[in-house]
Amino acid sequence: MADKLEKTAITPSTHTAPPARFSHGVRKGNLLQVAGQVGFLPAVEGQAPTPAGPTLREQTLQTFANVKAILEEGGASWEDVIMMRVYLTDVGHFAEMNAIYNEYFADLKEAPSARTTVYVGLPAGLLIEIDALAVLG
Repeated sequence: MADKLEKTAITPSTHTAPPARFSHGVRKGNLLQVAGQVGFLPAVEGQAPTPAGPTLREQTLQTFANVKAILEEGGASWEDVIMMRVYLTDVGHFAEMNAIYNEYFADLKEAPSARTTVYVGLPAGLLIEIDALAVLG
C-alpha cells in the first residue's frame, strides 16, 4: 500500500493564527488550498487584525497580497492557481472588483484561473474574501 501523502499547514509570518481551528493554507502532494483571505494588513504581534482601508480597492489589493503570501510559503505562484473564489458583500462591487482583478492579473503569462464570484456576509468593515486552489509542479 502506498504511503499516505503528508498534509502540511501553511501560515506565513505576515498572518496571525486563524480565529478558529483551520489553516490559512494546506498543502498535500502537489495541491495547495488557500483558505479564504480578507484584506487585513500584515500581522503585528499584540494587535488585532486591521483592514487595509475602507475601500474595495484597498481591501482587494491587500487580499491578493495575503493570498500570494500563502501561495509563496507553500511553494506556488499565481501561475499555479487553477481556481479562485471571490466573495463580495455587495453586488454593486462586482464591476469595480473585476476592473481591479483584470489590472492585477494583466501580466499573468499562463491562462487565467477559473473563477467564481458569490455574495456573502462578512464581519463588519470587510468587503471581500478570496480563496484559491493551486496545483504545483
